[in-house]
Amino acid sequence: MNDSEASDANVLAGHILATIHPSWRTILTDGGAEPALDTVVHQAAQRILDGEQVQPAPENILRALSHPADDTRVLILGQDPYPTPGHAVGLSFSSAPQTRPLPKSLQNIYTEYQDDLGHDRPQSADLTPWTDNGVMLLNRVLTVSEGQAGSHRGLGWEAVTEAVVNHLATRPIAAILWGKQAQEVADVIGRDRCVLSPHPSPLSAYRGFFGSHPFTRANGILEAQGVAAVDWDLAGQDTGQKNNAVTGRTVLHGTAPLWENGDAC
Repeated sequence: MNDSEASDANVLAGHILATIHPSWRTILTDGGAEPALDTVVHQAAQRILDGEQVQPAPENILRALSHPADDTRVLILGQDPYPTPGHAVGLSFSSAPQTRPLPKSLQNIYTEYQDDLGHDRPQSADLTPWTDNGVMLLNRVLTVSEGQAGSHRGLGWEAVTEAVVNHLATRPIAAILWGKQAQEVADVIGRDRCVLSPHPSPLSAYRGFFGSHPFTRANGILEAQGVAAVDWDLAGQDTGQKNNAVTGRTVLHGTAPLWENGDAC
């Protein structure tokens, strides 16, 4: 790698790291995870610059850590981002508002959402309303190579997300852990504060995910700790469309990549 390539990687890594809320940066520093974070972010940046199709987009890689740490009341821990092009948005199980068809695991989550809470079935893959209400949608691994599920396991993200979980375990929290990989952190958090069930994947959802009532059970865990329940209603989610006031047409919208923004490299 020459000096110019190293400089480009440093700039992109800096933009990625700038998306973390300062409270999480302090927590990761105090927890000794900052070197691991810097290293894995620089590795991801270099892969992007080398032409690897890394998911999600750089501005979304650390999106799960963009809210103040003290806002988190519920953790939903996933595995790694969707490898399908355009599906990963940096939040576990969530996807771009305009994603059609919805990812199969999310379709099953919505079936359980209806049965557990009695709400109408959501029409969008956007789970942002949950993150705005104190739910952290965190993957164990925060990047993936397009089309290759699990391809960035062992890259270094596990040390970062482990530090996040270790911090959350010191606070009032409810954790929804779907599948064996997520359930590896159950003893850290305390099994009495976890909702444990099979993964919502079509391969395992019928083995106990359906009928597990994760949302009402998580609220019960919170209330037992004196913490307000989460409003799980997704009625206000982004559908991926908005009306253009000038033309009257409905248009899809999104976020420009970091390097297309005016203040980017």
